Amino acid sequence: MITPLEIENKKFAKQMMNGYSVEEVDEFLDDLTVDYEKSFKENAELKAKVEDLEASLAHYKTIEGTLQSTLVMAQNTAEEVKEVARQQAEQIIREAEGNAKKSVEDLGQEILMKKKELEDIKKQFDVYKAKMEALLISQLELLKDVNNEDI
Repeated sequence: MITPLEIENKKFAKQMMNGYSVEEVDEFLDDLTVDYEKSFKENAELKAKVEDLEASLAHYKTIEGTLQSTLVMAQNTAEEVKEVARQQAEQIIREAEGNAKKSVEDLGQEILMKKKELEDIKKQFDVYKAKMEALLISQLELLKDVNNEDI
């Protein structure tokens, strides 16, 4: 690319006949140099800006990639946590059901034992009652015998 300095320093050969006016060419070259210098500087600034923007874009793409992988990792972790919680809940339910069944069985055994104790006590009461009846009958007989002897 031609630099503004090259345009400014450009010299043309002078012709004797039908040549261009040196003053007009110089004035045109001066105007061209000014405009070209502005365009050259603007082009350099725009190139620098493009480089900065490309660097920023690369940086943001890196951040985006990091965020996407972080999001995927967070989703996977959330799924794992949910699965572990579900498994723990199932384990707790199984344990509670097992404990409830054991409690029911224990209560059933205790009820059977209490029923047996009640039956034993009823039998003991019946035996006691029978002994008391026998004692009372024997005492009554004794009283009858004593009354008969007194008469």
